[in-house]
Amino acid sequence: MSGFGRTVAGAPAVFRAGCSDCRSRFVLAAQALRLVMGASERTTFYSFTCPDCGSSVRKPAGERIVELLTHGGVRTLRLHSTV
Repeated sequence: MSGFGRTVAGAPAVFRAGCSDCRSRFVLAAQALRLVMGASERTTFYSFTCPDCGSSVRKPAGERIVELLTHGGVRTLRLHSTV
């Protein structure tokens, strides 16, 4: 994600994103994204479907991205370790 969410007093957050397959760039509402938080950086990512080509896109999410997505209302799935 190149640019991140912004909210305007009561308006839903929107996020700028890009597709790895078709290279299209677009704006997505928080509802179009999903954040998956794993036990490590390798298992923490966000995903969405490209509105232009329909590809499933998955990108890594560092601490700052996680913070912005969670504060922006993106659905979050937390993976639990079985160890």
